[in-house]
Amino acid sequence: MLKKYSEFFKSLLFILDLVLISAAWLSAYALRFYTDLVPVTKGVPFIEPYLILLPAILVVWGIVFKAFDLYRPRRIASHLSEIWDITKACSLATLLIVALSFFLRQFEYSRMVFIFFWGFSILLITMSRWGFRELVRFFRRKGYNLRYALIVGAGPLGQELAARLHRHRELGIKVIGYLTRKEAKVGRELRGIEVLGTYDELPKILEARPVDQVFLALPHDAYANAEKIFRFLQGQTTDVRIVPDLLQFMTVRGQAELFDGLPIVTLQATPLYGWNRILKRATDILFSLTVLILTSPLLSVIAVLIKLTSPGPVLYRQKRMGYDGRLFEMLKFRSMRADAEKESGAVWAQADDPRRTSLGNRLRRTSLDELPQFFNVLKGEMSIVGPRPERPEFVEKFRAMIPRYMLRHKIKAGITGWAQVNGWRGNTSLEERIKCDLEYIEKWSLGFDLKIMWLTLWKGLINRNAY
Repeated sequence: MLKKYSEFFKSLLFILDLVLISAAWLSAYALRFYTDLVPVTKGVPFIEPYLILLPAILVVWGIVFKAFDLYRPRRIASHLSEIWDITKACSLATLLIVALSFFLRQFEYSRMVFIFFWGFSILLITMSRWGFRELVRFFRRKGYNLRYALIVGAGPLGQELAARLHRHRELGIKVIGYLTRKEAKVGRELRGIEVLGTYDELPKILEARPVDQVFLALPHDAYANAEKIFRFLQGQTTDVRIVPDLLQFMTVRGQAELFDGLPIVTLQATPLYGWNRILKRATDILFSLTVLILTSPLLSVIAVLIKLTSPGPVLYRQKRMGYDGRLFEMLKFRSMRADAEKESGAVWAQADDPRRTSLGNRLRRTSLDELPQFFNVLKGEMSIVGPRPERPEFVEKFRAMIPRYMLRHKIKAGITGWAQVNGWRGNTSLEERIKCDLEYIEKWSLGFDLKIMWLTLWKGLINRNAY
């Protein structure tokens, strides 16, 4: 019965997609020739040639969407992954249709129609999928269209999985119970879910209860039982998913993916690759150029005042550790005596530090000494937002003291960061600062960067810990 419902929904989605693709094609034609968005210079062509091409469009879209497996169940997938799949499929299908149109020499199709059509197809399919998924999730929250799951493993990992499935009721997955290797646990309730039996009782429980999905959440020391369980499940029609006992090892951006059919679990990674990296770099260049142009008179004034008030260079260059542990020279306006570290060596600045110049004290309090770092950003050594870079002498000390300290180098160092706008700058708690840095890397998005920039302007420039 469940399979029949699944096939029905797949057919419904397929028909809806074809209707929306037709609407996108006709809308693109109307937008191009019956609006003033793009002036028409050669007259409005008849719609018949565009209608003749429509059946071919529907065939190509149907084949491409099937090839991209856009009709598979997506109970656990994110909206963003589906949007990305739709974008790739529509882009490929559009290119195929453009190539096909070149063979129809008797008529020249408008390139703008194809561009509008590409955009409309992505937009309409995405909106329809979003609406469809939200409608289905609404009914799942009400208890309809459920799938029943059995979790093999009643330890912390299995209980955490059950808690997350319960928290996301829109997925429509209801856990009916656990299996355990310890007979003493059988019959007990863990977080409101009953332990139905031991691993050996899996065949009996699958026969007696309606189970659509089996989640294997075995602890490391129970993997000796895994082969027997796997062999039995291979002869069943139940969906089987495994949750590896790696939760305690995952740090930032942990994820699982397929590489040529081989499952690979990533324990830690940078969020900046592909388009994310391009977007962040473009934002860095745009904002850095804007800041440097707008503040160029101020930069000149500060440089002159430094020269007039104390001997030594205008800029202070200091070795810092950035992305992937690489060293670079970070620029600052000099705010201390030129020989400030001659006797003390590398030490953190302190409140009322006697090494500061009178002008340097004001520059530090207002964070104006950091302005030259926008040149580091333009060079690609830093980003506007990211964990603040430390001197290599301190890094060696901190990496031995603080667990996961080096993970902050999985992203470019920044002029400002999540830790700084939360008050963790200067001589404050390193543990809290690292916690904020790792939270930033885990949750990175372009919107998060813009939020931190705004908060920096609002409350981050002048800080009681800036000395």
